[in-house]
Amino acid sequence: MGRLTTHVLDTAHGCPAAGMAFALFRVDDPAALVSGCTNADGRCDAPLLQGDSLLPGKYMLRFEVAAYFRARGVQLPDPPFLDTVTLDFGIADTSAHYHVPLLVSPWSFSTYRGS
Repeated sequence: MGRLTTHVLDTAHGCPAAGMAFALFRVDDPAALVSGCTNADGRCDAPLLQGDSLLPGKYMLRFEVAAYFRARGVQLPDPPFLDTVTLDFGIADTSAHYHVPLLVSPWSFSTYRGS
C-alpha cells in the first residue's frame, strides 16, 4: 500500500523540528488535504496520505518555518529570509512510499525523496 510521509530536521540546532506547522495540498485544489504540527521527532504521527487517498498528481507541502524558529527564540529580521517553505512534488506510483523530508534553518532548506 502506498503512502506519503514527511519529517522536518532543524539544521540550525541539530535536532528534529518539533511543533512545526505544515499543510498538504493538491496543486489544483486550494483546500488543505491535511494540516497539523510535527511531533517531538519532527514527524507526523501517521502518514499524510495512504491507500485510496493517495492519488497520482501534483502536491504541495507548506511548512511554517519562521513561526517555528521564532517560537524557539531565534531573532529573525522582518520580513524573515524564509517565512513559509513550499515544496512542490509529484506522485506517479500510488503503490510506492513517498517520503518528503525537509532540512531547514532560518537561512536555507533542502529536500529529497527519502525512503
